[in-house]
Amino acid sequence: MNQAVIKRKQRATGTPGLLSAIFGSLTPADWLFKQTTLLFALAIAGTLVLIVIEMATNSTLTFEKFGWSFITRSAWNPVLDDFGALPFIYGTAVSSLIGLLIAVPVSIGVAVFLVETAPRKLATPISFVVQLLAAIPSVVYGLWGIFVLAPLLRDHVYPAIQSKLGFLPLFRGNPNGLGLLTAGIILSIMVVPIITAVTTDVMRAVPSFQREAALALGATKWEATLIILQNARSGITGAVILGLGRAVGETMAVTMLIGNRPEISASLFDPSFTIASAIANEFTEATSEVYRHALVELGLILFVITFAINVIARLLVWTATRGQGKASHA
Repeated sequence: MNQAVIKRKQRATGTPGLLSAIFGSLTPADWLFKQTTLLFALAIAGTLVLIVIEMATNSTLTFEKFGWSFITRSAWNPVLDDFGALPFIYGTAVSSLIGLLIAVPVSIGVAVFLVETAPRKLATPISFVVQLLAAIPSVVYGLWGIFVLAPLLRDHVYPAIQSKLGFLPLFRGNPNGLGLLTAGIILSIMVVPIITAVTTDVMRAVPSFQREAALALGATKWEATLIILQNARSGITGAVILGLGRAVGETMAVTMLIGNRPEISASLFDPSFTIASAIANEFTEATSEVYRHALVELGLILFVITFAINVIARLLVWTATRGQGKASHA
């Protein structure tokens, strides 16, 4: 009888010990939930790694033929299988820079208005309209650019600019409405919602006592706003870089408005090509293996650029919001 009781006690104490070894301090349901969410996270990371591996595998021919000089070469001749990425990198960089130069002042101005000046009844609908711009499909922006923006720029804006600044290399040539400057303008419209939304959130994360302290010391409303912007500068920088990531990867609207010519020109009125527009425009025409591998390598370059830009932007925004959160608890 005593032996039977001892065995039952051993079984009773052995089962919780086994469960504790498997689940730790968690219940079985919590452990299952934790492992399931971990699997989802690993699936995302694994998908990212598989994308890189697939693009690297399908760009080996051009890497073996041109090496690292593929990035610095300007030739793009599918007939002779002679390829280089420099014109596309140039078009991507210049169009994105133009978009940021236009979008950043507008976005920061809208964010300052929404956070510091606008009453709630007015700020809510304006914020909704700005966010609505981000929901418009890229191809719709492209169609609007072709039928409205490009004719307007070609007939009225570009001739006026050329008459005043035509002596500069940036504004020479024959403006037909399609080119780097037009693509940059459409990109600026598309990145305004992203920069505005992040800048608004970062400014609202600044502790209110900093604004109140500035006003208490005799600062004007504008001077207090400058203090808020100063404290939110790293987050605003992250917002700008995040907008840059969107501009660099934009495809359809740019493809429809940039003119699609693989050349490097000093004039902003001349047609050009971006990496994304080249892939979208020419992938169906890639009849040779080297041609296809060249386009895939362009995609790999674009992936690396956008990934690096987004990582830097997220780190800056995270640093800003974390720092302000610590300041608010102090």
